[in-house]
Amino acid sequence: MSADALTVLADQLRARLQLLRDAALWKLEGVDEYDLRRPLTPTGTNLLGLVKHLAGVEFDYFGDTFGRPTDIATPWRDSDDNADMWATADESVDDIVALYRQSWAHAQETFDASTLTTTGTVPWWPPGKRDVTLGLVLVHMITETARHVGQMDILREEIDGAAGMYETNDNLSHADRHARDEYVARLQSVADAVKGRS
Repeated sequence: MSADALTVLADQLRARLQLLRDAALWKLEGVDEYDLRRPLTPTGTNLLGLVKHLAGVEFDYFGDTFGRPTDIATPWRDSDDNADMWATADESVDDIVALYRQSWAHAQETFDASTLTTTGTVPWWPPGKRDVTLGLVLVHMITETARHVGQMDILREEIDGAAGMYETNDNLSHADRHARDEYVARLQSVADAVKGRS
């Protein structure tokens, strides 16, 4: 692959990652602080915690992996108690959002100093898989971020019905509320019919 083609690919991967990052922050907009913090699944998943987690993994993958550890204090990254998955009472929503944006800036410095073929080491990966390229790490972070934004989609819909990938494209049918309710009722009736057969 030519250098120009690699540059285009790098730009496309970074743009896709940024789209997902923006979607993660959009999932926080308009939600009160209580709903941002409260556990919404049996395992404790919550909106603000997912953003805190994403900030930490960006520092790990785009910083530590390429010999560029951050000097921003993130003591919870070394904790074993899932401290990266929830915000303490002392960590404000603005603090977590700012931290996430700082992780983007830190990643951008790595992008600016590297190419997709720049190598690094992920020490927490199994031996034999630890040696990586920036291209692989970008794909990994796109996947990681997409996974967590998908979780945020469902959590946000449970809170207030807001759904979709980002503000200007909800990726949903634009049927009115009545049509959506009928659709959900139809799916429920199919599930009930199948349940009755077992």
